[in-house]
Amino acid sequence: MMRILYVCDGRSPIAMNWIAYFVERGDEIHLASTFNLPPHPEFASVTFIPVAFSQLKENQSQREREHKESILWKSSLVNLRTAVRRIVAPLTIQTAANKLASLITEIEPDLVHAMRIPFEGILASRALGSSLKIPLLVSVWGNDFTFHANATPWMRKATRLVLSRTDGLHTDCQRDRKLAKAWGFPGDHPALVIPGNGGVQTDQFYPPEVETDWRGRTVINPRGIRAYIRNDAFFEAVPRILSQLPETRFLCPGMSGEQEAENLVDKYGIRSAVELLPRVSRHEMAELFRKSAVAVSPSMHDGTPNTLLEAMASGCYPVAGDLESIREWIEPGVNGSLIDPGDHEDLAEAVINALSHPEIQLKAAQRNISVIAERAEYQASMEHAREFYRTITR
Repeated sequence: MMRILYVCDGRSPIAMNWIAYFVERGDEIHLASTFNLPPHPEFASVTFIPVAFSQLKENQSQREREHKESILWKSSLVNLRTAVRRIVAPLTIQTAANKLASLITEIEPDLVHAMRIPFEGILASRALGSSLKIPLLVSVWGNDFTFHANATPWMRKATRLVLSRTDGLHTDCQRDRKLAKAWGFPGDHPALVIPGNGGVQTDQFYPPEVETDWRGRTVINPRGIRAYIRNDAFFEAVPRILSQLPETRFLCPGMSGEQEAENLVDKYGIRSAVELLPRVSRHEMAELFRKSAVAVSPSMHDGTPNTLLEAMASGCYPVAGDLESIREWIEPGVNGSLIDPGDHEDLAEAVINALSHPEIQLKAAQRNISVIAERAEYQASMEHAREFYRTITR
């Protein structure tokens, strides 16, 4: 049995999916969450350690619900929040690190696992420093290097310091493993490349038993509202797609009530074809994937999106931003299409081509189901993770 302290956003389904594996195997799990959350009785302890004013997020969300008329605030919220947190992080890190260091001294874990660099990895490396001789494992999530690391001089310095203190590295793509070395991760230290959430649970994400015609006219965008997702190009592509295939329907989980999405739907007059859905459970997401022929991921920065792998496992034809990390999974024209995420015409043409050719969808689905089984199945991936933990803690 291992005693593991996770430093993460405890609200994150990606983090919880990973941690659940070790809970089920009887390890002693402690959680230091940078965002507040209800008690988890399956954990040995849960401690809230706010950083970069994360304690304000819950109150901020309540204000947003109460003031939906503030369209400018809603539409710019994601980018503004990201920028503000980068600026204020240096003011809060040391206080948070002192609290985390006290927790580490009290728990005496076998391993500290920080899930993403900003700001959990920064917090954990500062707390451990050079005096606490406990191994640190850092997970790099999709945008840690390509979107966050160069954002400010402080972020650049902090990223390098994290990687110099890290004993083991987990990335969700080979690209980030290479980038980590460029940012100072020692080349002789162990590294693991598996999906960020531990992999695809194929008992939940699988294709429908019988393909039907209605599945061939549904498109899903599962990425929600994020600063690095070109939802503007996605919604601008919808009229072009409808002009060729007017029966097409578009599912957008995680976008209900988001002013940016609402404005774009109204701007292009596509409300009758688009469903802006609330956030959904994993079970509900799996059902949506099985109803969809095409899954769109118009990202400018990414590692390996978990929703992309889950869509592939469910038989959806993937249309994604042409990024080095995504090319590790998709061979254009073979098992998906790669597009310029900011080019609505490029996106529209890829979707139209896939919807118009069921044989292309079927060929891609067969390939992708095999790819997921070989490279991203949850149980197999997490067995690799458990052995990786043992390597770091020996």
